[in-house]
Amino acid sequence: MSVRFKVVIPARYGSTRLPGKPLLNIAGKPMIAHVCERAQEADADDVIVATDDVRIFQAVSDLGFKAVMTRADHQSGTERIAEVARLCGWAGDEIIVNLQGDEPLIPPTYIRDVAAALASQQQAGIATLAAKITDPEEIFNPNAVKVVLNKAGYALYFSRAPIPWERDTFTLAGGKPSGKSPYLRHIGLYAYTVDFLNRYCLWDASMLESVESLEQLRILWHGEAVRVKVVDRTPAAGVDTQEDLLRVEQVLLLKH
Repeated sequence: MSVRFKVVIPARYGSTRLPGKPLLNIAGKPMIAHVCERAQEADADDVIVATDDVRIFQAVSDLGFKAVMTRADHQSGTERIAEVARLCGWAGDEIIVNLQGDEPLIPPTYIRDVAAALASQQQAGIATLAAKITDPEEIFNPNAVKVVLNKAGYALYFSRAPIPWERDTFTLAGGKPSGKSPYLRHIGLYAYTVDFLNRYCLWDASMLESVESLEQLRILWHGEAVRVKVVDRTPAAGVDTQEDLLRVEQVLLLKH
């Protein structure tokens, strides 16, 4: 389906492992430029970088992309995006895709997919993606966030633990999954309406998100639905380390 949406890319200068990460050079241009290009390739109506750092603002503007200066005291990228929506005066039913500024290899189709998943239903104000896990070791990897869905395609729960827990096979077969249950890895790409964003920013943090260190559990804790679209595969990892930077650069150089 054809859907109209905007993309906002939260981008902070500070990074423990890679200071100034959005401005690091990858294949001849700053990483944030590659991310903006992925959003444009997804046919977004608007692409805006949300930052609290004048260096990022200036670099993005010099590259011909839009940037908005936001407050420095936001606790999450979601709050930063909500400020952009207020500053731009966007209507409550506008769909915004939250695209992380360190994901230069995100498939543009996935950006469209998550926006379409939200637009195609009325029950949830937020949508996200997941992909089937094909490597059994990933099921037990706490860095791979799992999600379990109901029959209508809405999230029941997100966890770093292996869910659903196959009691008999995990206990008797030494942790090997039976293959009967489709394990899904959550992909941290979100689309939401402005109305949802405004509600979200009023909620207190939940006990569950503190325990699992998963911000999305706040949504379920407060009783709202999360639409989940299952896509073909988990996209290539983003940039967190110098090794990631080199890996991503090699991929992008091969494309050009």
